[in-house]
Amino acid sequence: MQVAADQLRTIIERIEHLEEEKKNISDEIKDVIGEANGLGYDTKAIRTIIRLRKKDDADRKEEEMILDVYMKALGMRQPDLFDEAA
Repeated sequence: MQVAADQLRTIIERIEHLEEEKKNISDEIKDVIGEANGLGYDTKAIRTIIRLRKKDDADRKEEEMILDVYMKALGMRQPDLFDEAA
């Protein structure tokens, strides 16, 4: 049973190491976001752009289209010229 215990310990230590790396990267991202904020950039917009860039074009366009339809339905955005003609 010693071999299994050694393997388990190795796996756990690898995961712990990766968790520490993940924390360090997260801290670095926070630092960069703070830097952007200090330079006057809107950090919510930056985070949104990063989230959108992770998606492929079709998914991003579909999300934008649905958001646009919902916002128009709620009166948060003016209908397009083509929407009025319909």
